Amino acid sequence: MKLVNFSLGNGAPRAGLLADGQVFEAPRPTVQELLADLSSLRTTGKGIPVSEVTLHAPLLYPGAIYCAGANYADHVAEMARAQNLPPPQDPRTLGLKPWFFMKPARACVVGPRSRVARPRGSQKLDWEAELVAVIGKSARNVPLEKALDYVAGYTIADDLSARDLSRRNALPPGNPFHFDWTAHKGFEGSCPLGPWITPAAEVPDPQRLAIRLWVNGALKQDSNTRQMIFSTAEQVAHLSSLATLHPGDLVLTGTPAGVGAGRNEFLQPGDRVEIEIEGLGRLEHWIDDER
Repeated sequence: MKLVNFSLGNGAPRAGLLADGQVFEAPRPTVQELLADLSSLRTTGKGIPVSEVTLHAPLLYPGAIYCAGANYADHVAEMARAQNLPPPQDPRTLGLKPWFFMKPARACVVGPRSRVARPRGSQKLDWEAELVAVIGKSARNVPLEKALDYVAGYTIADDLSARDLSRRNALPPGNPFHFDWTAHKGFEGSCPLGPWITPAAEVPDPQRLAIRLWVNGALKQDSNTRQMIFSTAEQVAHLSSLATLHPGDLVLTGTPAGVGAGRNEFLQPGDRVEIEIEGLGRLEHWIDDER
């Protein structure tokens, strides 16, 4: 069973349960309210074929969106090569913890089959396939061995990145205001999400999932979540030591090698992006002209 937001015709999105290709009305009005007790969910009434509904982002109004940076070793290496830098040290050997940035939730999240406008002024819009952990209950200072107990389910995201907007070139690299993370990662539509939430009970090990991304049918990223530097559990535990995680918060767990910056290839208006994570479905979206 999957958790979805769906609509019929011009109707407003509402929570639903997807099972065997049929969408059923959910017992609560929002997906966020369903996260606390997924084990009790049952389908009732008559279902609607999923082909007859419009699917929206599985969380229309998520809480915080935490995004892990530099969390696949092969991606870290390719980004260093792209900048003519030596391979960086393993963060674990330096005693470092996972590193995160944040996206503004309501502006960034769009659903499956959405059209995302390329940010104004950007010519280097990049793709990043990511496994997303959806928090199901409040978590504060949780131990590593219990961290996944606070994850209600998993979904897919594209952490779209405007590489050429990440720095303000009028300021020198040593200036603390040289970097612009909002322009780089927080622009409108920068977090396509979906197509649904798969309950954690259906994902025995989030560190054993194939993850792939295609642009216009050409395979660009092809990896496995076991290649993460810091596991999903480590990320949730660390974040909970910094601030309370709340139901509906999202943890984007990093992207593997194969991004456009490593190839000097970037998304253009009209491009189609597809992401598939083993057992979690396929997320598809398009790139539009800047607005």
